[in-house]
Amino acid sequence: MSYCLYNDQIVKNEEIIIDKEDRGYQFGDGIYEVVKVYDGELFTATEHIDRFYASAEKIRLTIPYTKDKLHQLLHELVEANNLGTGHVYFQITRGASPRNHIFPGDDVKPVLTGNVKENPRPVENFKNGVKATVLEDRRWLMCDIKSLNLLGAVLAKQEAYEKGCYEAILHRDGVVTECSSSNVFGIKDGVLYTHEANNLILHGITRAVILQCAQEIGLPVKEQAFTTAQLLEMDEVIISSTTSEVTPCIEIDGTVIGNGTPGEWTRKLQAQFETKIPKRVEA
Repeated sequence: MSYCLYNDQIVKNEEIIIDKEDRGYQFGDGIYEVVKVYDGELFTATEHIDRFYASAEKIRLTIPYTKDKLHQLLHELVEANNLGTGHVYFQITRGASPRNHIFPGDDVKPVLTGNVKENPRPVENFKNGVKATVLEDRRWLMCDIKSLNLLGAVLAKQEAYEKGCYEAILHRDGVVTECSSSNVFGIKDGVLYTHEANNLILHGITRAVILQCAQEIGLPVKEQAFTTAQLLEMDEVIISSTTSEVTPCIEIDGTVIGNGTPGEWTRKLQAQFETKIPKRVEA
């Protein structure tokens, strides 16, 4: 039996009913987060929850629970489903009210939901690398908000899929921003490059972990944008997200990156990232 989070309760899946006029359904008026779970343990949950509240503030949505309470609910959700390795998805919308672009009154309460998915680590991608395509970034200009409005990302991801690629690397006027559902890094001459964390990208939690790992292994970092031409000349390219972790990108639109295999710095970052993953201690 599977359980979901519905406001501040853990309930059976079939007990959740979402109103047809929920603003998340009609407007995408809400935010979400995805937290990785390793061996039943939430990974970087505090950072994800902090970003969840930051996104809520940016869209003027008040979350009716403390951060500690939300953390507790996510932990209970993982335990209720006996989740091993996978992830927790949770979102909050502005609630249900007659369709109107203007915010509803204070009597309309936000709706929080969450669910889990068993999802093994994509170790073959870590080992062998993936392919990507470069597409124009046609999304809105508030990408720092982890909004439910994902149609631009969905269209880019679908195009990448139809090209036989794992990801779409996006650019604005030739300047690389991020991917459709990931952040992107380039390594050139022993320096790690990635777009600065502004409104044009989502400041990924895994991105932050990778920046920390780079510091720990002595890999210099420049949070500095690079062009699509520079992307293809990188020695190594990395795609990162909660579920992708540190994924090497070995080919972009037919151009082989480096020697076509995951590079030395990528391997070092993967190894350092591995040290941060919670491991279950057997009694």
